[in-house]
Formats: sequence, C-alpha cells, structure tokens
Amino acid sequence: MQAKIQQELEIINQRLKSAKTKVTIRESNGSLQLRATLPLKPGDKNTNGADRKQYNISLNIPANLDGLKTAEEEAHELGKLIARKTFEWNHKYLGNEAIKKDFKKICELLEQFEYEYFKTHKRTTKSEHTFFYYYSRTKRITNPEDIATTENLIGYIEKLDKEWVRYNAARAISAFCQTFKIDIDLSKYSKMPERNSRNIPSDEEISTGFTKFENYLYNRGNQVNQDVQDSWQLWRWTYGMLAVFGLRPRELFINPDITWWLSQENIDLTWKVHKDCKTGERQALPLHKQWIEDFDLRNAKPLKMLATAISKKDKTKHADITALTQRVSWWFRKVGLDFKPYDLRHAWAIRAHVLGIPIKAAADNLGHSVQVHTETYQRWFSLDMRKLAINQALSKRNEIEVIRHENASLSVENEKLKLEIEKLKMELVYKRS
Repeated sequence: MQAKIQQELEIINQRLKSAKTKVTIRESNGSLQLRATLPLKPGDKNTNGADRKQYNISLNIPANLDGLKTAEEEAHELGKLIARKTFEWNHKYLGNEAIKKDFKKICELLEQFEYEYFKTHKRTTKSEHTFFYYYSRTKRITNPEDIATTENLIGYIEKLDKEWVRYNAARAISAFCQTFKIDIDLSKYSKMPERNSRNIPSDEEISTGFTKFENYLYNRGNQVNQDVQDSWQLWRWTYGMLAVFGLRPRELFINPDITWWLSQENIDLTWKVHKDCKTGERQALPLHKQWIEDFDLRNAKPLKMLATAISKKDKTKHADITALTQRVSWWFRKVGLDFKPYDLRHAWAIRAHVLGIPIKAAADNLGHSVQVHTETYQRWFSLDMRKLAINQALSKRNEIEVIRHENASLSVENEKLKLEIEKLKMELVYKRS
C-alpha cells in the first residue's frame, strides 16, 4: 500500500507539473503537505534578502489514496492564487498553531514569560534564579519589536560569534519557546563547548589586586561626582569578602546580616548567607582569616555603603540584585584586574583542596553539593592546582633551606659563644689564683 501511495504521489506531481501549477505535494510523517515558493510569512525573513521563500504547508490530511485526491485539489487551488498573485497568509495556510500564537511580538511574549513559565514550574529561589537567567538572556539577544517566529529566534543565535555565548543563548531561547509552544530545533547548539581556561589568581595576586582599588583613587580624574567619590571602598570590600569566603557575588547583596558580621559574638568570623539565596541559608567560614584584618573587612564605612546600596533596590527582584553583581564585574575591569569575580570563588575552592580540606566541608562552605564541587570546580584544578601545589612546595623548600642556613649559622655562633664562655671561665680561675 505504501508503494502504491508513493507511485500515485509521483503521478499527481507529474500532472501538476504538466499543468504548470507551481505547487507539489509531499508526504511527511504520514501526513500530506503542499510545497511552494510563496511571499514571506508575517515576521519571517530571508537570509538572501528575497521577498519570497519555499514553504511546506501542512494540510492535516493523512497520506492515503483519498487524502491524495484532496491534496491535489488543494494544490490546484493554491496554484491559482500564486498565478494570479493573490495569495495571502490567512488562517487556512498559517495553520492552527500559528493562529493560536497570532505571531506576537517578542516584547509581548516577554511580558507574559514569567506568568506562563511558573504555570509549569514550582516557584522557589532556585527556579526564580533560573527563570531570570532565561529571561535576561532572551531579552538581551533579541529585538523586542520582531515577531516571535522560529526563523527570527534561530537567526539571533546564529549572529552570535562565540561558542559559549551561542550555547547559553540557545538554552534561554529553548526555554522561551517551550513556554509558548513555539516549534524550534536547537539541537545544533545543544552540545556544550569545551571549557575555556580560567585565570585563577594566586594568594599573592589576590593581595595585590586588593591594592588596585586604592590605586584607582589616586589615578582617576578630578571630575568625580561627590556622591560617589568614595564608592570604590564598597567595591574593594566586596572584592575582599569574595576572596575570603568564596561567595557568589549576590550572596553579599541579598539581605546581608551586617549586624551579625560586626557583632562581637561572631567569634568564628562567619558570613551569614540568607535563605533567599540560590542554595538557601548557611554560615560561610573564612579560609584565610588574616585577610579579614589585612583587608579591613569589618570597617563600618563600606558596610554602611552596602546598606545604602541595597536599600535602593527591590531585594526580591533578581534584576535589581543582578545590577549590583554586574557592578562588581565592572569595577574589576575598571581597576585593571585580569580575573573575574567568580575566579575568586574558584581560587577559594582550589586553595581548600591544596590545604587538604575535605571535599564535603569545602562544598558545604561554598553552598553546593559535592557533585557540583567535583564536576564544576575541580575541572579547573588540573593545571592551576598543580601550579599552586608546586609553588607551595617550592616555597616550603625555600623556607626549609633558609631555616637550615639559619640553624647552621646559629650553631656556629653557639660554638663561638661556648668558646668565649670557656675563655672567660679560665680567665676567672686565673685571677682567683
């Protein structure tokens, strides 16, 4: 029967060709479609700039002998419209799903995105964080006035020139399309690119980086708004806290417990991460306590600035918190740091590993699972950890050599002193005698 249907399909297409009907019939997944070159759909684009494009129009007709008869009639009808140049994309040719979407603008769908997304997702701190990731990336790479068609959405991704940017954009667009039931195939972009190397700073580089904020103060121009002339102190404090605790930047801005941080009762010098953060509440312990003093992280002035900064934001909105975290990245670039805020978190994880801290303890302190710690952070350990371990070993060896040298010098000095004592004893005996 299938062979007979294919044979009949070829005969019908030959008749259509002989009648100079610029339409053919094709079978796809057990259904029949019309194929023709037509004016562009509303909101569609052609990469070569032409105003026409080849389309497959689903007839929702089964691929059987009766269906072929109906499809041939539809082909002739469409052919007449093409010949008379009267074809229009109406409800019949757009299909039910397209009509349901009504070819809305991207900005219209973005306004509904949150409401529609949480119809099928439980609203939690983590899911809200994930949603905002999808929302912000979709909004960033798309033109809000364009129509939300498959062709447009894929086009935005293809314009991006970096693999990781395309991969992350495809994840966001995929969630956007699933929410609004837009049929799209993004399998081409679903493979995770190879990881780029990170610039994980050493402890010495972190200490040097801290001084760059004050250096910026002396090198900046004179035209500085009086209201923000000391703001660099807040971002220097943020830098120090990220280095000491390995925090996510937003964990400093979401309901920070400043009173606890300055409290005399906080004898372990922990930072309380609020329950509204990505992985819930925890008390983060410092890995390098001396930096708390060296970086003056309990200075009340930057903490007052922090309180002022978050009071101007809606702490329940990821957009407002993200604006602060983006400001951190901006300051890293501004003062000339060649690593990023999250690299300080990786540096903390590597330092913990080199120091022999159990993975479970390190993972708990960073606020994620052992699996995430192993898969996400230890992937950077290979080269960077070896460098740190070797440098640490060489440093210890140098320290040992210095100690040996000092011990040898002290031994010589000790022998000299013994001789001096013996000499003095003999002189004393001689005088008494």
